[in-house]
Amino acid sequence: MKTRKFRRMVMVMLLAILAVSLFAVPVMAANAPADPAAPAAAAAETEESDNSTGLLAIAAGLAISFPAMGGAIGMGIATGKSAEGIARQPEAEGKIRTTMMLGLVFIETCVIYALIITILIIFVM
Repeated sequence: MKTRKFRRMVMVMLLAILAVSLFAVPVMAANAPADPAAPAAAAAETEESDNSTGLLAIAAGLAISFPAMGGAIGMGIATGKSAEGIARQPEAEGKIRTTMMLGLVFIETCVIYALIITILIIFVM
């Protein structure tokens, strides 16, 4: 009973953090307002870049948040299952640990690819 309440509370907190981060990213990424003495063409250009900067910030946040979250969950599950396997068969500890480490490397590689894509979104686009 307590476990179900705790899980529900954790899920609500994670959803609240995700919602706040989605709305906070464009606010943090916004540039300072344009200089009032600047020509109208420069002001229009700045306004366009402000919109694209905010959208790029949202894209970068989403591009790294979901793979990182999935990788962390996958690593936690893999580590827990390998600990259970070692507890059940201590004589197979070496094989289980080697397989777990190889799996963790592949999971982390996917997260690093997401990080590279996020860096490309931020600096190239």
